[in-house]
Amino acid sequence: MISAFFLSLGQLGDPAIRRVLIRSLAVTFALFAAAGVALWWSVRAALTGWLGAQAGGWSTALTLVVEILALWLAFRAVAVAVVGVFADDIVAAVEARHYPQALATARPVPLARGMAMGLGSAARVIAINLLLLPLYIVLLATGVGTAAAFLLVNAWLLSRDLGDMVAARHMDRAAMRRWRKATGPARFLLGLAAAALFVVPGLNLLAPVLGASMATHVFHRRPRA
Repeated sequence: MISAFFLSLGQLGDPAIRRVLIRSLAVTFALFAAAGVALWWSVRAALTGWLGAQAGGWSTALTLVVEILALWLAFRAVAVAVVGVFADDIVAAVEARHYPQALATARPVPLARGMAMGLGSAARVIAINLLLLPLYIVLLATGVGTAAAFLLVNAWLLSRDLGDMVAARHMDRAAMRRWRKATGPARFLLGLAAAALFVVPGLNLLAPVLGASMATHVFHRRPRA
């Protein structure tokens, strides 16, 4: 996993990967910005009848608070979903440099399937983390329990999302299911490494792209089911 991380870090300058990084960050922050504008207008419309001219100021304050919380809680889900749409370009670039023999059997992932995988990833992250929210709150009393549980749960989620980005180029759905069962421990370590990147300021912006690149190395360095 350490080798996969440094190989992925060293390939960030690859034009294909750099394009995906720029596009994915632009789309991710555009989505948050659009949500913020929609929220501001909605809150302002709701408060105007009560607060009159002061509604604009309150709307701005509330929107900023909600946006900061959303970036903290939902950035991973949105960023990985967006990268999932462009992930085929990352995987192809890593394969071209390190595993050229894999290109002979690779099948580009259609845009529609990439979008479906990305939306499915975001839905799983949001649903499971909301379901476990009571546990996270209870574990606050332990000091570190919430952070540990959040890290482990999201490592498990990322292990599937990142692995599927690569496997979809080389396997049908039935083979992917068998591959998931056969590579659980290795994929969990991949997910744990990616989840840890998301909590490091600066690296969290690179985490989705690095994760997809690392997943490519993990996929091609292990026997397939």
